[in-house]
Amino acid sequence: MTRPANSVLRRRSLVAALAAWFTIGPARAQRLPQPGTRTASSPAAAASLETLKGAWMRPDGGYVIVIRDVAPEGALEAMYFNPNPLPFAKAQASLVAGAIRLAFELRAGGYNGSTYLFTDAPTTDRLTGTYYQAVAKQTFTVTFARK
Repeated sequence: MTRPANSVLRRRSLVAALAAWFTIGPARAQRLPQPGTRTASSPAAAASLETLKGAWMRPDGGYVIVIRDVAPEGALEAMYFNPNPLPFAKAQASLVAGAIRLAFELRAGGYNGSTYLFTDAPTTDRLTGTYYQAVAKQTFTVTFARK
């Protein structure tokens, strides 16, 4: 069975954008403060956040989050692909009661103020949480799986 040409072109565009981003890299994303949480200040906590590095894909649309680096305090160097690359205005990971929490905010490409909030599920290698689409003022339950 052959894929539609549009699907193949989108996949090639995504692969090219991911390759360019990994080669060049964006500026480090700003920290997104999380009231009542603590960041990865200990070496063990920082090491657990290192597991977040890599590409995560949302199976219901091909959206991809790539986490390239994690700073010791939890700031993430991350990019969003839909399939075109969009920088996160803010990207932050923190530990809450032993669970890894992630928060991402978009302010570009028609996503102004849209956010992803996740809890890492290391046993299933998935990020689960909510996506708030600010323009439509709607919240969706979403899952990203490691690619």
